[in-house]
Amino acid sequence: MEGLFVKLTRPRASFLRCFSSSTLRGVSAASISRPIITHGPTKSTTTRGFKTGLAENLPQESIDSPAFGFAFDIDGVLLHEKNPIPGATEALRLLDRYRIPYIMLTNGGGKRESERVADLNEKLRIKITTESFVQSHTPFQELLEGPNSLRDKTILVTGSDYEKCRDIILHYGFRNVLTPADIFAAQPSVFPFQAVNKAEEKGLVSLPKPIFVKTPTEPNSTELAKHLKIDAMFVLNDPRDWALDIQIFADLLLSHQGYMGTYSPRNGNRSVANCGWQQDGQPKLYFSNSDLLWSASYHLPRFGQGAFQYALAGIWNRITDGHELQRSCIGKPFAETYRFAERKLNAHWKKNRRITKNNAATELKSVYMIGDNPESDIAGANGYQSENGTEWVGVLVETGVWNKDMSVAFTKETEPKRIEKDVKSAILWALRREGISVRG
Repeated sequence: MEGLFVKLTRPRASFLRCFSSSTLRGVSAASISRPIITHGPTKSTTTRGFKTGLAENLPQESIDSPAFGFAFDIDGVLLHEKNPIPGATEALRLLDRYRIPYIMLTNGGGKRESERVADLNEKLRIKITTESFVQSHTPFQELLEGPNSLRDKTILVTGSDYEKCRDIILHYGFRNVLTPADIFAAQPSVFPFQAVNKAEEKGLVSLPKPIFVKTPTEPNSTELAKHLKIDAMFVLNDPRDWALDIQIFADLLLSHQGYMGTYSPRNGNRSVANCGWQQDGQPKLYFSNSDLLWSASYHLPRFGQGAFQYALAGIWNRITDGHELQRSCIGKPFAETYRFAERKLNAHWKKNRRITKNNAATELKSVYMIGDNPESDIAGANGYQSENGTEWVGVLVETGVWNKDMSVAFTKETEPKRIEKDVKSAILWALRREGISVRG
C-alpha cells in the first residue's frame, strides 16, 4: 500500500527538530518535582476495587470489556534485555483478568513476530499471540499489496543479522531478497576494507544477475537489463556493519534506476528537481524506526537504528552539497504505526464483546501508550490524531531510556500526560483515571 508510506516521508517539523538533537529530550531534575497531573475526575462513577493491582487479589468476576486499552513498549518498560521488570507480569495479568485489550508496540525488530511473541510469553509468563504484537517492521507487509506492490521486486535488506533479515522479509511474502553481504561476496572490490567472514558465507545467496562494472555512464536499456537492479532498500533493525551498508546504500542512491554499479547522469543537475539527486528511478529507502537511543543491558542507553539513519543522512548531505536524504520512516513516533496498532486493538476489543459493526460508536475511547522514550513513545501518542476520535494518552516510566537526572526539558511534543516509576504503577494510574478504583 504505497500511500501508507508516502505520508511518513514528511514528519512534522517539530519531530525533525527533535531528531536533529544528539541529546535525548526529557525533563530536568528541577521540573520533575512539579505535579504533572492529578488523578482528576474519572470517566465513570462505576468502580471495582482490588488490592494494589495484584492479580491474585482480584475478584473473579470481570467487567464488560471497558472501552479503553493499552499499548506497551517492551525494552525498558516490560523487560530489561532478558529480565522482566518487577511488576510487569502481574500488571499484564491484571489486564487479562479484566478483559482489557492491550498490544505490544515496539521499535525493536530483527526476528519473526512469532519468535518474538514466544520469547515474550516465556520471559513474562503470559499468553499473547502475534495479533497483539507489532514490531517496527511489521507494517512492511502492507507493501506487498496494491498497484505498486514490491512482492516480486528485488529488495535489499539490512539489520543486525543479514540472514535473519532475509528470512523475515521472505516470510512476509517478498520473493527476491538480497543483503549487502551478497553483493560484497559477488564483487569484493565494492568495499576494499575487509574480507567476507565465515559467518557471512553460510548465509550468502548468488546474485540473480551480475553487477554492472563498466564506466559509470548511462548505458542503453538492453545492456542494463542483464545486470542487477535493486527496487527498494529496507532497514529492519539496528545494522551491524555500518560501513559496508552505507557504502552500498549510497551507491544505489546515486545509481541510474537502481542498477548497482551505475551512476546517474542527473546527479547534481540544477535544471532537474532537487538538483537531480534521487530523481532517476533510484530504489526507495525505508527505515523501520528512527530511535536514536534504546535501553539495553548496559547501564547507559545505546545507539539505535536512528543513529545509523542520521549517519547515512549526514554522509548524503556531504556528498550532495547539502541536500536532504529522501527516505520513508515508520515505527514510533510516526502516525501510521499508531493507526496500525489502533486497528488491531479495536479488533481485539470487538472480538471480546462480539461486536460486528464498524463505526465510531463501537471504537475504543482511550488508549494508554506506556513507554520509556519521550522521543518515540510519547511524541507518537501526543501527535497521533485518531480517525475514530480515540484519545491516546502518553505515560512515561522511569525504568528505561528516560532519566530525570540526565535529560533536558520536555517539548510540547514529548511531554507525557503522566510520569510513573514503572509499568505497574502506570497501569494502576490509568485504571483509576478510567473509573476503576484502586485500594491500598
